Amino acid sequence: MQYAITDDLDALLQVLPPTIRTALVTNNDREDLLEIVLDLGRPAEARYVEREVSLTADEVTQEDIDYVVARIGDFGEDNRAGIERTLHRISAIRNRKGRIVGLTMRVGRAISGTVDIIKDIVQSGQSVLLLGRPGVGKTTLLREVSRVLSETRRVVIVDTSNEIGGDGDIPHPAVGHSRRMQVPTPMLQHEVMIEAVENHMPQVIVIDEIGREQEAEAARTIAERGVQLIGTAHGQTLANLMNNPTLADLVGGIQTVTLSDEEARRRGTQKSVLERMAPPTFDVVVEIQDWEHLTVHPNVSEAVDAMLRGKPMTAELRYRDDDGEVHTQKATMAAPSRQSRSQGAAPRGELREDLEEVEEALPPSRGAFRDGERPTRSVRVFPYGISQNRLRQAAKSLQLPVLLVDSLRDADVLLTLKSYYRKRMQPITEAEQTGIPVYVLRTNTVVQIESALADVFGLEVRPDPFDLAMREAQSAIDEILRGSRSMVELRPQNSFIRRAQHELARSAKLQSLSSGDEPRRRVRIYRNGR
Repeated sequence: MQYAITDDLDALLQVLPPTIRTALVTNNDREDLLEIVLDLGRPAEARYVEREVSLTADEVTQEDIDYVVARIGDFGEDNRAGIERTLHRISAIRNRKGRIVGLTMRVGRAISGTVDIIKDIVQSGQSVLLLGRPGVGKTTLLREVSRVLSETRRVVIVDTSNEIGGDGDIPHPAVGHSRRMQVPTPMLQHEVMIEAVENHMPQVIVIDEIGREQEAEAARTIAERGVQLIGTAHGQTLANLMNNPTLADLVGGIQTVTLSDEEARRRGTQKSVLERMAPPTFDVVVEIQDWEHLTVHPNVSEAVDAMLRGKPMTAELRYRDDDGEVHTQKATMAAPSRQSRSQGAAPRGELREDLEEVEEALPPSRGAFRDGERPTRSVRVFPYGISQNRLRQAAKSLQLPVLLVDSLRDADVLLTLKSYYRKRMQPITEAEQTGIPVYVLRTNTVVQIESALADVFGLEVRPDPFDLAMREAQSAIDEILRGSRSMVELRPQNSFIRRAQHELARSAKLQSLSSGDEPRRRVRIYRNGR
């Protein structure tokens, strides 16, 4: 398949110092050029698809960096700039005094034809979320979608870093007739999203990199107003998105529900289960492997429900052959198992003996495994922000073969806290990019760690009454803070658990009181001033 590529590379070459420009032209490899890197005191470097090349033997000077900065646009709060009416992105590295000491100059390309593989989906009027690893081409595809839809509909692009429409006040021709709203600072992206709908009557909103809770809420508000959303988000798969507490609302949100004894028996599950909270913001999720291969979840509601219940789900596998023809085939996919990585990978040589010692030292587990058999291989856990002593205690309590590792490359799974996950710490981002499952715990307690380990090994354990009661209280607090209810009455509990529920409500700045007589005394949580 041949694509029409517009790279405006000559405009990028013109802002480079003459010696670096000459060296780059001499290499004569325009098509595969990805980035040009200038770091103070080091040789200039060109990064291609499969190699990296030093452009000059001389070190980059401050004058070289100032030469480039003087010929490009202004840097925003995100330390990104561009070249007017091109798609190139220049990112700055600053020293402690704010002086620019490094530049990463990424080549921006408009590539026509990439949208054909999902053209029928985006033209259907459904809201579509694009997922994929960094550099896979999400923004390029988003730009092409904007151009195609703008031929028949009113499209507004919310362009936070000018990556979709290019630098300057006039959008790049690659976005067609789409209108573009620039964002003063990334922290205001959600406000510009709402402003676009309220002021400019779009039929389609295009947004790149939904990454914050406010942006997820703004996306839901826009979808509820009947506007089609086309966006991208952090994460490679639908499962990644569901495990992200900040962005799970994009696919309906996930909550813990306590079933009645009869309903639990009917479903054949525990009484405490995970369920989708609301209709998803996006109707369709597209997982991008590359421009030629996609996995499409055409009904996000059904896919999420199936994954939460551990049932197979139906997806579309789309690919384009050498002649450019798009092929679609239905595939029944097993619900992703979080322990699949650990069961499928053989232990690395230096860990093999330790793993065998862990496995042999453990007696038969007191739990019942979902597949009916005890795991035959240990799981290597990299705890990030998790107490190692508590992790060992939880593994010993459940009698599970867990081996703690101090390097992410040796890990099968990563355990971390919600506070670390929200900050997108580097090990967490690296784990998601390399496909290592990430388990997010609300608190650093043995009960929470036991719950995560049970999930890793597929172990059915009886839920801790205290943990269930606190989950119920947290769910009630969330409902009140969202405004869906003004008061929630919890189930009867003993005095110790009620005291903990009062503390939880107080930490959320809500009022609570106990009512009723023992043993039916319970906590009510409500807004201040009720």
